[in-house]
Amino acid sequence: MNLFKRFLNPKPKSEQEKDSPENAERGKYMPEVKLPTDERFMINFKNNGGKFLYCIDDSEIQEAFDNILLENDWYEKQCCCFDENLKNKFNGFNLEFNKAASAEFFLCTCEFLVANDGSILISSNQIKERKLHDLPPNFIILSSTSQLIDTIGEGLRGIKFKNKQQIPSNITTIKNFGNQKEGDFMSYGSSTKNLYLLLLEDL
Repeated sequence: MNLFKRFLNPKPKSEQEKDSPENAERGKYMPEVKLPTDERFMINFKNNGGKFLYCIDDSEIQEAFDNILLENDWYEKQCCCFDENLKNKFNGFNLEFNKAASAEFFLCTCEFLVANDGSILISSNQIKERKLHDLPPNFIILSSTSQLIDTIGEGLRGIKFKNKQQIPSNITTIKNFGNQKEGDFMSYGSSTKNLYLLLLEDL
């Protein structure tokens, strides 16, 4: 995806504006061009305080995971994880997998990545019946570019479509990934998480 090349090797803003053909043709009273879904998610996710590592294959996922453990000194520490596939995927890192809220970090997948507010949509498929505040403060989430959507409503329809036999319960979003700003009443009462997103290119 060209988007991630732009994020990883951004041009200076002045150069971007100069290179943009829209700038030469659009008047100042024209409505803003709507950014693509992937670009909107990345901007909003980073503004929320999230950290993402873009990976093109499984070897890069393993390397990024290793770097996160190294950065945080999480080797040979407890990892809260309910997903057997993830336990098998990362079984070479000497982690003690359990279901304890006291673990150093929580490892899971997600349902969707919501572009409009940069949030991550999860359900009981990932967190069982736990509340966010009952899980460790540090999250590592494995996702893919095919899970990018525009709105939460689109995500809810996607969950319903994927789970026709039984719709999962405990559907929620994680949106606060850093220190909550004073006076940010929209985030009041929500659970803030130090969150890493391992984003796999699969489109």
